[in-house]
Amino acid sequence: VLKVMLLYFCSIRLVSHTQRGTIYPPLITVAYTDVLVQNPETQSVMVSFSVSYEMNQSEAQVQTDITLGVLGGLAVLWSLLKTAGWKRRTGNSVIDLQTLFKFLLFYAGDLANVFFIITVGTGIYWLVFFKAQQFVSVLLPRPSEEEDFVTYIACAFSLKALQFLQLLVSQITIDIFFIDWERPKGKVLKAVEGEGVIKSAAAPVSIWRTYFIANEWNEIQTMRKINPLFQVLAVLFFLEVVGFSNLALMDSSSSLTRSSESYIAPWSRILRFGVSAALWLAIALLQILFFSVFYERFIEDKISQFVDLCCMSNISVFLLSHSCFGYYIHGRSVHGHADTNMEEMNMNLKREAENLCSQRGLLPNTDGQTFQISISRKMRLHYDRIHETLMRKRGPARLLDSSANTFEQSTRAYNTMNKFLSSFIDHVHKEMDYIIKDKLLLERILGMEFMEPLEKSLFYNDEGQSFSDVLYYGNEATLLIFDILFFSVVDLASQSFVLAAILTYLQQEIFRFIRNTLGQKNLASKTLVDERFLI
Repeated sequence: VLKVMLLYFCSIRLVSHTQRGTIYPPLITVAYTDVLVQNPETQSVMVSFSVSYEMNQSEAQVQTDITLGVLGGLAVLWSLLKTAGWKRRTGNSVIDLQTLFKFLLFYAGDLANVFFIITVGTGIYWLVFFKAQQFVSVLLPRPSEEEDFVTYIACAFSLKALQFLQLLVSQITIDIFFIDWERPKGKVLKAVEGEGVIKSAAAPVSIWRTYFIANEWNEIQTMRKINPLFQVLAVLFFLEVVGFSNLALMDSSSSLTRSSESYIAPWSRILRFGVSAALWLAIALLQILFFSVFYERFIEDKISQFVDLCCMSNISVFLLSHSCFGYYIHGRSVHGHADTNMEEMNMNLKREAENLCSQRGLLPNTDGQTFQISISRKMRLHYDRIHETLMRKRGPARLLDSSANTFEQSTRAYNTMNKFLSSFIDHVHKEMDYIIKDKLLLERILGMEFMEPLEKSLFYNDEGQSFSDVLYYGNEATLLIFDILFFSVVDLASQSFVLAAILTYLQQEIFRFIRNTLGQKNLASKTLVDERFLI
């Protein structure tokens, strides 16, 4: 029987605030046991040797808790402001359970941003200061000390997912209507069915322009400022091909390549998140910068093109994202008619280019075509009365099978809504009139309105085309953070960047399909555009 050393463990603890790698005296733990020797020539004994490097992380934890407390408190205040703005936009001043529920939804999204900022900041901090140090001054938290960090990521993802789903629901339930300004050109002879009499009637106005605008709106519903497929492939390329994933190893080397024969340290979950999140943000910011500075300026700006197309089609867009708040795109043609031939259309464009006609703006001698609108309760009630009739037939999904009475009722409701909204824009209803003004700087910063539309509705000039807030385009930050957190959660659970990239792209496509499908159904339902024409 021999006494054999089976375990050799060395714990090295770094002195806090050291700049030259000063350590406390190492703590060595040795374990012995008795081994019965039966065949000395062939018998072997397993012996383990390990070294642990650690430092006191209590100061970093305290700083994280302070940051979380401060930012969490600011998130409460910001959520209260959002709730107050939402109450003003719904036209209801009573604080009820719906108000409390809405506040919790706002707070979930803001608190998710707080957790995201803290985790990204923590991950990049350890990535930079641990990998770039010349002398040992900081050491990574041990795996057992990373549990709070992983919990923060899980909380951020759960809360951001809740915000994302709420955003999805709000976008597929908006009220939208296309106001057709085209008027009949002359009269036509029309036979009266059942009477055998021919009478003159107003020439019908083509519906194809409305269908065309509806299709264009349907196409931009899920347009984003980044290309999701390129984003996922670029992140995966830098992680797996270039070798940025090697920066997530728990050693001090900042090399992107590792020899297969050399020692490979275990992964650090903090560094793993820091590397992937930093790449996601960097590539996304470059895409957004390229899209905003170059692509939209020199190639195509689909949001501005949609506004121009509305004006050329003589179609305005009336949007209500809340009960008493929404957006208006003024598309009334300055030429009076848009249902014309190619020659006259080209002549109209030439006259407009040479300033031989009036400007496109809602106000005379202005170019303002996009507005944020805050409508009065009286206006909303009148809109709802017509809308209830309109919604009795949720879009003519099967025109040939529809009963004549139902179809006529829907058509009559559509014409009534079109006539009412066009007359409202023309200031015909003095009891439901509106005024146009600019938002105050503080109103634009806080994203709310201080004035309540009691007697008259309010139209706010909106040069930023914020109607994109009801599209994917205007919510890129929320979508990007959700993608990053989804990617990170899958990666931390599977320790595979490839699997995380595949699942992230799949969820992007699934939610895009859901948003497209349900948004298209809502568009057909609210505007009476046959869904078969939405391609």
